[in-house]
Amino acid sequence: MELAAFWDLILTGLLRGGFYALMALGLALVLGVMNVSHFAHGEFYMVGAYAAYFAHTAFGLNPLLAILMAGLIGFAIGALVEKVVICSLRKRTKEDWVMNTFLLTVGISFVFINSAKLIWGARFRGVAHYWEGTIYLSEGLRISIDRGAGFLIAIAAIALTWFFLNRTQLGRAIRAVAQDEIGAMLVGINLDRMNTLTFALSSLLAGIAGGSLLSINAAYPYMGLRPSNRSWYVVMLVGLGNVGGAIMGGFIVGIVETLSYYFLGAGWQDVASLLILVLILLFKPSGIFGTEVKGVLER
Repeated sequence: MELAAFWDLILTGLLRGGFYALMALGLALVLGVMNVSHFAHGEFYMVGAYAAYFAHTAFGLNPLLAILMAGLIGFAIGALVEKVVICSLRKRTKEDWVMNTFLLTVGISFVFINSAKLIWGARFRGVAHYWEGTIYLSEGLRISIDRGAGFLIAIAAIALTWFFLNRTQLGRAIRAVAQDEIGAMLVGINLDRMNTLTFALSSLLAGIAGGSLLSINAAYPYMGLRPSNRSWYVVMLVGLGNVGGAIMGGFIVGIVETLSYYFLGAGWQDVASLLILVLILLFKPSGIFGTEVKGVLER
């Protein structure tokens, strides 16, 4: 195998991994801060895809505004779901929090899927392209402008989220809640507000991912299942709730899938990924970066 072809594969894996990293980042936030086993994460990806579709086709917004609208709608719906449903559960649940949130978010997933099916039907709704044209990355590798722009949007969203969490007062408050909920409350941080903001931010990232990939993955009610599975795969691989690890893990998984697809053939990328996960869980159950999710209110 020539070196140029190998680097083309690595680049392809990075392009794929950018979206895995974006989705996994949102899931890792919810796990690390709220300790919520979020199994409706992919449905916010679906919400973003539908939002971008109607913003772009019905209202004529340009692609960047349509993708931004997808993220904002995801943010708003995420905040509403957390405030009305998850926050209410937190106030009433004294034990079995993780199992209860699992059942709750699976229920939310069913509600979102069937609501989309009821309102818009089961047919695909997509766009042929946001931007016409092709980008030549090397002599043997070219990608659509949509794919390249989507990757750049994913990287920008990840970078802005990282900046928000590390350089702003609200972001530091979220990190404080993730580290020690009781300590955060003692210094005056509103726990409910931070949880709502965290869940809404996670939903925003999923919405952006769904909107930016609309020309590649058309909107339909069940489209969130695979992104949700991939997000869980990444966070389990690197360690539940590890935000930085989720970003790195997304790119790692993208490269592994690309290499296994090239060398082993179609369908084997899932086998290779699952085999790696099994080995990690056998020999390092806490994940590559060895983090553990704390209990609710440190119990």
